[in-house]
Amino acid sequence: MMENSAVGGLLLRLWYVLYGWYEESGLARFLRGVSRVWTRWFHASAVMSLLVREGVLPRAWRDSLICRAMETLLNLPAALLHWTYRKFRPIFDNSVCALMAFGAGEQTPAAIGWLMLAVMVVPYDNWDNRYSLMGFVLMALLFLAGGMRSRALRLDLKSVGPYAVIFAGAVCLAWPVSYSSALSLRFLFFHLTGMLCVAVTVSSVERPGQLKRLAGFASLAMFCTGAYGIVQRIQGVEVNYSYVDPLLNEGMPGRVFSVFENPNAFAEVLVMLIPLAAALVLCSKSVWGRLGALCAAGVGIMALGMTYSRASWIGAVVSAAVFVFLWNRKLIPGLILLGLLALPMLPDTIFNRILTIFNLKDSSTSSRFPLYQAALEMIRERPVRGAGLGTDAVRLAIKDLNLYHGTAPFVHAHNLYLQIWLETGLIGIVSYLATMISGVKAASKAARLHCPHEVRLITIGAAAAVAGILVDCLADYLWNYPRVMVIFWFVFSVMLSGVKLARRAVAQKGEPGGPRL
Repeated sequence: MMENSAVGGLLLRLWYVLYGWYEESGLARFLRGVSRVWTRWFHASAVMSLLVREGVLPRAWRDSLICRAMETLLNLPAALLHWTYRKFRPIFDNSVCALMAFGAGEQTPAAIGWLMLAVMVVPYDNWDNRYSLMGFVLMALLFLAGGMRSRALRLDLKSVGPYAVIFAGAVCLAWPVSYSSALSLRFLFFHLTGMLCVAVTVSSVERPGQLKRLAGFASLAMFCTGAYGIVQRIQGVEVNYSYVDPLLNEGMPGRVFSVFENPNAFAEVLVMLIPLAAALVLCSKSVWGRLGALCAAGVGIMALGMTYSRASWIGAVVSAAVFVFLWNRKLIPGLILLGLLALPMLPDTIFNRILTIFNLKDSSTSSRFPLYQAALEMIRERPVRGAGLGTDAVRLAIKDLNLYHGTAPFVHAHNLYLQIWLETGLIGIVSYLATMISGVKAASKAARLHCPHEVRLITIGAAAAVAGILVDCLADYLWNYPRVMVIFWFVFSVMLSGVKLARRAVAQKGEPGGPRL
C-alpha cells in the first residue's frame, strides 16, 4: 500500500538510501565487530550458564509427590463436577444455560483481560480494592465451570512453581503470627487476590492467541491511562511538594498520576506494561496491530517521562536492556550508543531530575534513610516471623517499639524487599526472591527455545517488565496500592504462562528444546 503512493514510495526509497549508507559506514562495521566480540564472550560466560541452568527444586517440583497431591486436592471440585457432567451428559448438552457456562469458562483468559482492563483504567476515586478480589473469585468460578466439561482446564501448580507456592504459604502464615492479626486481615485478602490471579491466569492460558490477547489488553489499558496522563500535563498539574524537593528541582512541573493517586504508582504500572506493548510491536502480524501497539508504547513512554519518577526511569532502562538482551544480544552495543545519544536530547527538567538521583541533599532521597533504619531495627526484633501482613501492622509495631525517629510519618519501608521481610519474615523474603529469580531464569531459558514467535516475544516482554520493576522496587514499595499489586502479579502470570506454552511447544514437537542461535 505504501509503495503505491507517491509519498510512501519516496519515504521507502529514502529508507533504502539511508540503510545502504549505514551498511557501508564505519559505524556499522564497528558495531558489528563489537557485537561479534560480545556474543562470543557472552556464550562462554558464567552469566549464560546461570540463565539457562534450571534449579534443582524447580526441576524436581514438576514430578514430586507434593505437587501432585496439592494439584489433586485443589482440582477435586473440578474433578467431581466433571464426573457429574459425564454422568448426566445428555442433560447438560441440551441445556442452554449449561452450554453458556461451559463456553464462558473456556474463555477465562479473555475474561481476565477484560477484568485487568478495568483494574487499570478505573479512576482512583471510583475504585474499591474489593473489586479485584470479587473479580478473580469470579474468574476462578468461570474456570471451574469450564473445567466441568473440559479435563484440560485444571489448576496447574507445576507451571506456577515451588517457590511461589512456598511464598503463598508464608503469606498465609504471617497473618496468625502477626503483631496485630486484626490489622493484617484486610491485607491477607489483597494477597489472596494476587494468588488467585497467578493460579487462574497461568492455568487457563492454553494457546498462544490467549497469551497475545492478554498482552493486548494490557497495552490498551496503558494507552488509555497514558493518554489521560498526557491530557493532565496539557491541562496542568499542581506541584505537590511532598513528592519533590523544590530547591533541587526548580522549574519542574507537577507530576502526572493519571487514574492513580500517586505518580510513582502510575510510573510503576507503566514500567510493567511498556515491555508487553513492545513485544506486541514485534510479534503482531497485522499492520494495524503493530501500529496500535506502537502507539501504546509511545504514549506509555511519554507518560513515564511526565511522572518524573526517578526509580521508575532506572527500572525502565533495566527493562529495555533485559528485553534487548533476551531478544537479540547483538543489539546491546547499539542500545548503549542510542542511550548515550539520547541523553543530550532530553528536556531540561527531566535531565535535571536525573542528576538528583544520587544527591543526598534531595529531601525525597534523604528522608528514606530513617525509614530504612527503622525497618532494619524491626527486622532485628522479629527476623523470622516478621511483624505481620500489611503496612498497618508494621507501622503499629514500629511505633510501639519506638524505632522510627524521622520527621515525616512512617508509612512503609520505601523498599519492597525490606517491607516483605517486615511483613512475612525470613521464609517470606527468601521464597519471594527465589520466586522472582526462578521465574526470570525460566523465561530467559524459554526465550531460547524453538517455540511460536509471539510466545517467545511476549515471554521476553513480561520477563523484562518483571526485571525492571524489581530494580524499581529497591527505592519504593510497589504493593502500597493493592491494585498495583494485582497488576504486578498479572504481569508475572503472563511471564509464567509464556514459559508454560514455550515448554509445551517443544514437548509437542518432540524436540530436545535446543537454543536459538
